[in-house]
Amino acid sequence: MTDAPQTTQRPATWRLVLAAILDFITAFFVLGFLVAWATGGLTGTGFSLTGVPAAVCFLLIIAYFVVFNKYLGGTIWRWILGARKRG
Repeated sequence: MTDAPQTTQRPATWRLVLAAILDFITAFFVLGFLVAWATGGLTGTGFSLTGVPAAVCFLLIIAYFVVFNKYLGGTIWRWILGARKRG
């Protein structure tokens, strides 16, 4: 008996690129708003982050990508677009 090698298909490149762009935009606005809300950076037209709050937002965006890809099998938009890791 031989084990047939499992072939894993990679998602289409356009799905990966689109998912990355949408994930970054989503993470920036959601996490940016939350950090601005917590630090008093909300403005009448959105939010403004400088200094430490901006660095915190940047680190949270990196953590979003690392945690979702490593532990949850893909980011939110990778799941929506069907571009997550398989196999």
